[in-house]
Amino acid sequence: MDKKAVLYNLEEYDDPVLYDNENDMIAEISFLLNLVEKSNGIIIDLACGTGRVTIPLACKGFKMIGVDLHKGMLEQAKKKSNKENIQIQWIQQDCTKLALNVKSHFIYMVGNSFQHFLTNDAQDRLLTSVNQHLENNGIFIFNTRFPSKEELLQPNSEEYWRTYKDKESGLLVDVYTISNYDSLNQIQHYQTNRKYKSEQGFVVKEKSTNISLRYVFPKEMERLLSHNGFEIEHIYKDWNQTPISNDSDEMVYVCKKIR
Repeated sequence: MDKKAVLYNLEEYDDPVLYDNENDMIAEISFLLNLVEKSNGIIIDLACGTGRVTIPLACKGFKMIGVDLHKGMLEQAKKKSNKENIQIQWIQQDCTKLALNVKSHFIYMVGNSFQHFLTNDAQDRLLTSVNQHLENNGIFIFNTRFPSKEELLQPNSEEYWRTYKDKESGLLVDVYTISNYDSLNQIQHYQTNRKYKSEQGFVVKEKSTNISLRYVFPKEMERLLSHNGFEIEHIYKDWNQTPISNDSDEMVYVCKKIR
């Protein structure tokens, strides 16, 4: 992936406050807590963003390192952790080139961040990097959207997604998406359009962002993980540990480093 493509794909994260407003779901935390309950070493959160999951785990007493490529997201994370008066090591690095000088028994990457690695080479470099920072038999957990027909064949015209209330302005925000799936490269190109409405229902502001996401099929993922030294221990369709099925929306992988 070239530098220009990477910068383009960070556009969605250039407004960290907006990101927090639109991503307040933390279903992953209970799942992760169940697995790290007995861990007393350092836990590494890759593509940690604004610390949406890192900070709650640190508040439970775990030693955390949060890694992200985006400077602005990390600055927002630092503000939030300082407000909570907790110590977290925030590091700006490319997850395909990790150099943390530490190994962990537990590394995770949530928020479907695996989809940001758009090429086979980028995926391999990510998994190699993770493997190098895991202790033997260490655990790596991540999730990615399930490549169902409904997910891939979304309309390439504007489609309503959801409405939420903007915490800063108090305005209601209608969110629409436009998608275009590149079958040859297994990449979905998304445009997200936000329409801020007054109390009278008039649109007073609009904001659009773009992002591209790589999709991986289950059997493809099985071979990819095995090739990079991982054994799949569990695959779930959600963070409630529901078994994966054909009607899944996402895939949650629990993997162990075996070599």
